[in-house]
Amino acid sequence: MRRRVFVYFLFFFLGASLFGGSVFTTYSQFVSEGPNPYRQEIVIPKGASLKKVSHLLKEHNLIHSISIFELGVRPSGKAEKLQAGEFSFPPYASAKMIMNILTDGTTYIRKVVIPEGWTSWEIVQYLNKVSSLEGEILEVPPEGTLLPETYHYSFGDTRQSILDRMTQAMTRVVATTWEERDGNLPFNTPEEAVILASLIEKETSVDAERALVASVFINRLNKHMRLQTDPTVIYALTKGKEKLTRRLTYADLKKNDPYNTYVQFGLPPGPIANPGVKSLLAAVHPKKTDYYYFVADGTGGHTFSKTYSQHQQKVSDWRQLNNSKKEEKKEQ
Repeated sequence: MRRRVFVYFLFFFLGASLFGGSVFTTYSQFVSEGPNPYRQEIVIPKGASLKKVSHLLKEHNLIHSISIFELGVRPSGKAEKLQAGEFSFPPYASAKMIMNILTDGTTYIRKVVIPEGWTSWEIVQYLNKVSSLEGEILEVPPEGTLLPETYHYSFGDTRQSILDRMTQAMTRVVATTWEERDGNLPFNTPEEAVILASLIEKETSVDAERALVASVFINRLNKHMRLQTDPTVIYALTKGKEKLTRRLTYADLKKNDPYNTYVQFGLPPGPIANPGVKSLLAAVHPKKTDYYYFVADGTGGHTFSKTYSQHQQKVSDWRQLNNSKKEEKKEQ
């Protein structure tokens, strides 16, 4: 060990002498703070030589001197151990720290966040625009087969690999939640549970409400009532491939489409989005309630009713509140 350190400093001394400096000055520069005040990510290509790496570091203002970096790396025996990939360097990283990061091979981990309730088409469109991923997704997976979540990846991973992981994750979660489902549910397959979960996902983003919304749908299914949920009408119009930027009309509610639950009884023929874990759990563990109706409460949540007359009154209250807000905006 001592001999290795001696040889290391000997090379440093010889290199420093060639550049007219002292070993102390050269080593100080190698271990001192770097010039970049920000966290910086750069990509080291495969097969890059020490010279190529040092020039890349200099171009990104990560090191003060190419020669000092090379003088520090060569005697350490790490010149052949610099690895390829995307690396993240902390603010003011020294040349020595940069060398260690590049030889440890701990590449920078990126992430994509897929929100609950996105359709498969929306997810594919988003992933195809992530510049740090490679390849192109040409085929949109079936609705409800992708689990919305945060997925970590490294620079150069493929878009299809993210999609495959989402598919595998959804398969696992659906299998687990279905295995642990409540008894006496008015549907018989895990696929139907995913359909119901997608309706819940599109109706509410309030975690405390998911099981209540599920209870309304469960109660309606048990009573052979139409579900009458607006998101299914929107899906009937768009098939999940665009945003509906207008309000639904009476004609929309009467549209004869398998997904329109104002016209059709029971669950739609397939999911209308990709539900998250919380909605999947709500679908198989609904609250036990006497609710058959719900409407927005004007604060981002919903209010629930047992009878149609109660529901009508709450709809009237919501309209009054909504109109009041519109008047306030006009006056501002």
